[in-house]
Amino acid sequence: MSASPRNHQAPSGVQRVAAHLRGAWPVWVYAAGLLCAVLPLWASRALPLVDLPQHLHLISVLHRLDDPTTLYPELYAARITLTPYLGYYYLVHGLSWLLPLEVANRVFLSAYVVGFALSLAFLLRSVDKPAWPSLLCLPFAYGDSFGWGFVNYVASLPLSFLTCGLFVRSVATLDTRRRQRTAWTMGAVLLLVLLFHVQSFAFLALALPWLLVSTPAPAQGAGLTGWLRARRAALLGVIPAVSVFFVWMAVRNATPGEIEPGAAWKAWGPMLSRQNLSFRSFEQNLESFPRILANLFRDGSDRLPLVLAVGVAALTVAVWFVHRGSRLERTARGSRLARSRLWGLGAIGVALYFLLPFDIHGAMYYLNLRFAHLAAPLLLVALVPPLSPRAQRMGLIAAALCALVLGVTLSRGFRAFDVEAEPIVALAPLAGQKPRVMGLMFDPGSKVMTLPVHLHAAATIARLNGGAPNFSFALTPHSPLRYRGEPPPSFASEWRPQQFSFARHGRTYDAFLVRGAHPSRAFPRHLGRDVQIAGESQGVWLVRPNR
Repeated sequence: MSASPRNHQAPSGVQRVAAHLRGAWPVWVYAAGLLCAVLPLWASRALPLVDLPQHLHLISVLHRLDDPTTLYPELYAARITLTPYLGYYYLVHGLSWLLPLEVANRVFLSAYVVGFALSLAFLLRSVDKPAWPSLLCLPFAYGDSFGWGFVNYVASLPLSFLTCGLFVRSVATLDTRRRQRTAWTMGAVLLLVLLFHVQSFAFLALALPWLLVSTPAPAQGAGLTGWLRARRAALLGVIPAVSVFFVWMAVRNATPGEIEPGAAWKAWGPMLSRQNLSFRSFEQNLESFPRILANLFRDGSDRLPLVLAVGVAALTVAVWFVHRGSRLERTARGSRLARSRLWGLGAIGVALYFLLPFDIHGAMYYLNLRFAHLAAPLLLVALVPPLSPRAQRMGLIAAALCALVLGVTLSRGFRAFDVEAEPIVALAPLAGQKPRVMGLMFDPGSKVMTLPVHLHAAATIARLNGGAPNFSFALTPHSPLRYRGEPPPSFASEWRPQQFSFARHGRTYDAFLVRGAHPSRAFPRHLGRDVQIAGESQGVWLVRPNR
């Protein structure tokens, strides 16, 4: 007797969707973790990044360079030259045709945070490891380099991880055409790395040879010729970016910077001379390494998500030891050299951290410490051993909970900073249109944040009114903009407002932003006679000349 047709009914559309969702729940958990990690970027109006006001002002100038309602056409011109740092400025400049500038910047930063985890996931899958530990690395996206506002550098990190993953696949992929396509994609991403920050490009100059040696290639022939032929696509893929790098170096070396020992933003001697390089001791670097991985808040609360993430990774090691010798150990694929690829990448980052100088005056500042944010996530994902499917699912849930703690903690701190930053926006209309604004930040620090996040506040006043601050990154050779003539007169460094002289500097400016001292300290003989207080809010003053 045949069975009733009812007993063999196909599942309904709702049932199929439900079954798909049940099978796809790890993807939704991972996506929820990413969403939690980007929430802090949208929790406050002001973001606590030291250099961000300068970046936004430059992008505003780039976007409105021909706008006569601003001061920009009078003071600035485009710098027509290829240089790293163009990636961030021009991407946000392009987005700001569709969105308000600050929203466009948040979209870019959100893409960076999401890309930080996704690019690590791609790299993990490229070396035959599960992708879920990448979610544990989200706290590293908000490290010390992020707090300083080194946006170009931190944005280059996901591109660097992506380059490594593509490079591995351009060596290990069996299909020849697919291997070639992957290699050319890798070359394009490597070029993007260079356009964001040369420091990450320098890391890849060591990382890619390591991956070339440690990644097995399919159908490898005998001898050196066979070894090279099997890796030809990967080697050819890097040529365009390397060629552009050497062209950039040649152009830069052809126009050496001005040497002025002891001056900010200028070389103190020849590029690699002893007087131009500033090193930190091994002990100083060792002490700084764990601290700068989570260094945003004075109360140290941003260290909690990082500690939890490291704790989850350590717990996976404990689980692995319990099951050591079982089938978990036998799931590791490839040779011992291939299995050590992530450890090797992390070791390269650590070596650069300890061996490179802290400053190359006139060229690059805060150099070696930035590599901590590149090395640490690679070491963390390398630490996670092979686990059973059930243990991996539990690890993914734990990683998503770490991301939730990260989102809540940073959102709370960013909102607290927002209250502290409100006076800057409140005082901005008092500066007038097209103002030249001088920042006198006697106290650039914060009660909430660890870093001097108010240092460049004058750039915010200038941007909101189409004006210019006394200090601008247009002074630096990596900027997409330059001054048309001489920059506005100012004291030697924005860090030293006590060097301000009204006679030498003050008469050029339309507004003065003073924080950390009463204006009578900055204008001891001029307040009331040559300048007057236009407004005050929470210990921040806007002073304007009597004209």
